[in-house]
Amino acid sequence: MVILQHRRERFHPFNTARIVHQALSRCELLVNHNKELAEQFETKTLSGKAALLFPDPNAPELSQLSADQMPDQLVVIDGTWHQAKTLLRDMPKLATLNKVRLAPTSPGQYRIRREPDQHALSTLEATVSALQSIEPETIGLNKLTDAFNRMIGDQLSNKSSNWRQNQKRRRGSANIPKVLTGDPAKIVVAYGEREPGRRGDRKHCRQERLQPVYWTATRLDGSESFECLIQSEALKDPTFLQHLAIDQASVASAVSTRSFREQWKSFLRPDDCLFVDRQSTANLLVSCNADFMPSINLKAIEIDYPADLFSDCEDVDASPRAHRRLANLVRQIKFLVSTTI
Repeated sequence: MVILQHRRERFHPFNTARIVHQALSRCELLVNHNKELAEQFETKTLSGKAALLFPDPNAPELSQLSADQMPDQLVVIDGTWHQAKTLLRDMPKLATLNKVRLAPTSPGQYRIRREPDQHALSTLEATVSALQSIEPETIGLNKLTDAFNRMIGDQLSNKSSNWRQNQKRRRGSANIPKVLTGDPAKIVVAYGEREPGRRGDRKHCRQERLQPVYWTATRLDGSESFECLIQSEALKDPTFLQHLAIDQASVASAVSTRSFREQWKSFLRPDDCLFVDRQSTANLLVSCNADFMPSINLKAIEIDYPADLFSDCEDVDASPRAHRRLANLVRQIKFLVSTTI
């Protein structure tokens, strides 16, 4: 068995992958940053019948496989659901493995950590369940589960502990801003394009305080929108204009940074709440002294968006490119709103 552990799980006090690694004689635990872990795993030789244990609904259920279909080596990802998906995304070799899944019929017992649903299992529980299907003759697996349950029970019975019961998150909790339950006319969604920096030189880009060249925004209810092209030497570059999908004729409408700042301030209302895609977008407003109110960074909101959320964005005008980017942000926020209702 090979356990691929997300680096943020390594020092968690109730890391069950560490317990599994210490308890099983043929178990290897690899932990690193995603890129380095991918490189390390790429060089690892696996069995021809190795399989990835992953809750893919299209994967066969492990307990339903015949003896000759059973994998003889398991690869297990250890981390939160979000972390597991980033490892799956960043490690190409995982895509070459057959997937197998479990079908738990009872809730997981990891009650001191919050799981995405009641049947989600800890790494230890998933490993034991998988091995019971692959190696039913192996004795002692129940002892591993018993030790795990005692650890959970001891922790929950300790009144001095601040570990909470594993309860389903209430809608509107987690880190979804409560402002989304309010008036959509007061929610402003914005996206900005910036001047190009030196390619690959992030430190230089930070020092440059790159200026916005295009800024667009809309109120969530669609009642009002904002669009502004800002004067910049970068707009003289045809390649840059093509990258932003801005036509040459539009450049004549570009305004000064001061004029943009005044227009943007006029568009905003005192009780608005501003949402941007990431902190670097908010920094564009800071760079030209147009940060008239705090902004909420969508990238900092931890939530799994449906895979098809942006599938019907093709009808959005792609010229300029920012229109589609803004439409995607609006879809994200409307999805967040739906989770708070």
